[in-house]
Amino acid sequence: MQIFLQIILMIVGLVLLIKGSDLFVEASSNIAKKLKVPPILIGLTIVAFGTAAPEIVISISSARSGLSGLAMGNLIGSNVFNLIFILGVCSLIGPFVVDFKKIYKEFLFSVFAAIAVLTMLIFSYDYITRLASGVLLVVFAIYMFMIIKQNLKTKEEEVETEASKKLKPVWLSLLLILVGLGMILFGADLVVDSAVFIAETFGISDRVIGLTIIAAGTSLPELSISIFAFKKGRGDLALGNIIGSNVFNILFILGLTGVITPLAVDPALIIDSAVLLIGSLITLLFLYTGKKMIRFEGIALLAIYFGYMIHMALNL
Repeated sequence: MQIFLQIILMIVGLVLLIKGSDLFVEASSNIAKKLKVPPILIGLTIVAFGTAAPEIVISISSARSGLSGLAMGNLIGSNVFNLIFILGVCSLIGPFVVDFKKIYKEFLFSVFAAIAVLTMLIFSYDYITRLASGVLLVVFAIYMFMIIKQNLKTKEEEVETEASKKLKPVWLSLLLILVGLGMILFGADLVVDSAVFIAETFGISDRVIGLTIIAAGTSLPELSISIFAFKKGRGDLALGNIIGSNVFNILFILGLTGVITPLAVDPALIIDSAVLLIGSLITLLFLYTGKKMIRFEGIALLAIYFGYMIHMALNL
């Protein structure tokens, strides 16, 4: 009976994380629009940080509780889910054309992030040090500078259009931000505590819990955004959302978590990060050679994902 209660609490925690992130993003974006901040900056900062809030809070909370496997499993698992599963599902719905020239720089940062985490896991002995984590944050700063510089060409009329829409009062937005943050923090506590209980009860490592249940749960916003964008004929937006989320997870969240608390290395994570790198390189090949994603390629990505899940199940 206790295990079912913990599963319910984990689901409640994930719902609170996602809904709290939605509140935070909407309210913060409202204030930014009131201040006439360009939409591209809102997307690259507030929306990016808000949608990544579940991963940020869970990773830091887990690491500080000594659950490095859960912290890193959540981030690597989220990236595998984003890139291989979500992109595979979108490709199955229907082929979509991608302007590779527009996204190749960002995608290369995503591949670099996968190489970086694999390299750190292979060459670190027991811990990922603060220094190595700090390097990730420096690379993330370079990435953000490049993206902002590239996209800060927003026309003034676009800013005015956003600002002229009916917006909530600032005091209400501030209140919603606090409520959203409270939901995120409380939800993260529920998820981490429930994950630890489930892992101990079934003898499953916190790494596996992070790679599967929590990774998929915290990636639900990316899944819904990508499918919605794809149905609207914006396959480029769906892919951009996935790439941005993956770069953010490794370079910023893993970097920040490791700077706060050096992360103990579970050797099994080397295989997980290798799957992420292989998926990244295969996707890069698909996009480079065809300039689009087709159903066959989506099936190939999903086969990799489910093969990886089966491998984990057989090695519990």
